[in-house]
Amino acid sequence: MALQLGDEAPDFIAESTKGEIHFYEWKGDSWALLFSHPGDFTPVCTTELAAAAALKPEFDKRNTKLIATSVDSLDTHYRWLSDIKDVSGTEVDFPIIEDPNRWVASLYGMIHPKASGRETARSAFIVGPDNKVELMLVYPPSTGRNFRELLRVIDSLQLAAQHGVSTPADWQDGQDVIIPIEVSDEQAWTRFPKGFAAKKPYLRMTRQPER
Repeated sequence: MALQLGDEAPDFIAESTKGEIHFYEWKGDSWALLFSHPGDFTPVCTTELAAAAALKPEFDKRNTKLIATSVDSLDTHYRWLSDIKDVSGTEVDFPIIEDPNRWVASLYGMIHPKASGRETARSAFIVGPDNKVELMLVYPPSTGRNFRELLRVIDSLQLAAQHGVSTPADWQDGQDVIIPIEVSDEQAWTRFPKGFAAKKPYLRMTRQPER
């Protein structure tokens, strides 16, 4: 059965550039972004790891841990990290898992059925504090991931978890949010004392909580 949103993220134990990782213990009650690479020394992925490393303080602010995985060995990972620092000036300060047997890749369904050789799909998973999968994305080899977009999604997910709201298209942190349909107007006035604007009976906008 393929992994789906809301499923419990598979636990695993694997070696990484930061030592042995027992995923649930390492993650604790934090959020986590797990993202995969088809192999080391791939050009698009080199820029992605650099981008993720540069934004790590922003993920830290959101209580979100970063962890990457690739089918190559630790020795290859360490040499790749040197290249990444050389071309970007940024040091990758989060674990990269070695997955030569594609154990982690198989657990998370990262292996595309049409893939050749040992390559895994370029997937990204956001896992919540309860270890449930909150987001799954699969990128084509030619398109680099947007880590600022992943930060935006984490902001939205955390708002939903804390305040029971939804976010509209192209929403950015600080903008108005949506009151879910299942919340009555009477309940909305209690939960959102700053009020709301009903554009339609099913579309009610309110100020972002705590803003």
